[in-house]
Amino acid sequence: MTDAKPALDPFLEHRRLLHSTAYRMLGSVADAEDVLQDAWLSWNSADRDAVRHPKAYLVRTVTNLSLNRLTSVRATRETYIGPWLPEPLLTSPDIAEESEMADTVSTAMLVVLESLSPVERAVFLLREVFGYTHAEIADVLERPEATVRQIAHRARAHVQARRPRFDTDADQRRQVTARFLAACSGGDLNAVMEMLAPDVTAWSDGGGKVTAARRPLYGTDHVARWFLGVLAKPALTGVTLEPATINGELGILIKVGDYIGGCLTYDLADGLIQNMRFQFNPEKLSGPSGPSGPRG
Repeated sequence: MTDAKPALDPFLEHRRLLHSTAYRMLGSVADAEDVLQDAWLSWNSADRDAVRHPKAYLVRTVTNLSLNRLTSVRATRETYIGPWLPEPLLTSPDIAEESEMADTVSTAMLVVLESLSPVERAVFLLREVFGYTHAEIADVLERPEATVRQIAHRARAHVQARRPRFDTDADQRRQVTARFLAACSGGDLNAVMEMLAPDVTAWSDGGGKVTAARRPLYGTDHVARWFLGVLAKPALTGVTLEPATINGELGILIKVGDYIGGCLTYDLADGLIQNMRFQFNPEKLSGPSGPSGPRG
């Protein structure tokens, strides 16, 4: 008899890493799950004896599957109705303590990553988020190391130039969120406007499935009136706003009964709300992030 436990299958052992890689590459929970399913099938059919480093093999498989899928969906996103925003991911409140999750999984960062080419996105994530060396990335992508270095430099500069600058104090974010929820729940236009930065911008992703602004909205008055108008729609009768940790940051779920009708993530600067991102597309609210609500 022996007390030794059977070794955990490498795919299961590294599943969290693999899902994180696919989600950051694609900005979609559903697509990430599809990639993991394909990776699982590939792993099951692989000659395990020939795989010297299972983790590296699996990361390479998921990265290349994600690259293929991202390349194919970019054309679809270019013809997307209204602004395209990533699929929200509900995360645990303590996720911000994990350095690789806190910023790089935020909605703001995923929007910036969307402006990179698929290969730039892969190189940036493998290098800056997961800490792979240029040589290791070259092996994953089957490209010369010198080329990978150039791509990494270009991608890093691109992200740094476009990454939003905002406050990261968790207590301040909780206080601002509570005040914003109270103002919205009371339908107090002036109170909502006081919470918004003068240059606030709001994007709303309805994907043509539900009513949403098809262009960005600018300014405190315009944004506040629009959002309060959304909350007053008949389809959202009985709506409640609840704080939730979304993509590693405190945000807001818009719930109608037991259904999630939308979610809001946002940046804070000098204690005021900026860069509001509303996700209303029911197809992006029906996966692990929560059930979709009424379409109206």
